[in-house]
Amino acid sequence: MATSKAYTPRLRDYYKDVVVGQMMDEFKYKSVMQVPKLVKIAVNQGVKGAAQDKKLVDQALQEMSIITGQRAVSTKARLAISNFKLREGMPIGARVTLRATTMYEFLDRLISVALPRVRDFKGISNKSFDGRGNYTMGVTEQIMFPEIDIDKVPRITGMDITFVTTAKSDKEALALLTYLGLPFKKDNK
Repeated sequence: MATSKAYTPRLRDYYKDVVVGQMMDEFKYKSVMQVPKLVKIAVNQGVKGAAQDKKLVDQALQEMSIITGQRAVSTKARLAISNFKLREGMPIGARVTLRATTMYEFLDRLISVALPRVRDFKGISNKSFDGRGNYTMGVTEQIMFPEIDIDKVPRITGMDITFVTTAKSDKEALALLTYLGLPFKKDNK
């Protein structure tokens, strides 16, 4: 009777087999448990004009669910702002929090498929760390993901992608994300 190995994402295996060793060598950790790891990826999208047209939020939810492979939830306004015709509790965006297998699958698709599709791509900025080992990058067009059919997109929108790590410093987080394959710019001028 043959036993089948459970599926694990390619990047998770790469992290365990390669990245942990590289981080141990570079930062001189005494234990494997000290090596920072990627905890979650949060994808967030604000929808311009959502207060006037409710269908825009539904479209954003559908697109984000297709891109991430996980059902998106709408974000609600916390404050009422009369100048924007916005009431408290109105849906104004979409968000998804990815963990475990879906997180590594999304990261793999982002690095190997979506980012290379961006025109004139020279790498992502390494200046968007928050001081606690988390990194946020902005994406200007959702059509960079191959799952989105360009002909069915009513409007081009961007999104924020936040990588949450257990790193204690930005230097550790930059090394971790670089070893995982995020294409940071070499010379940030």
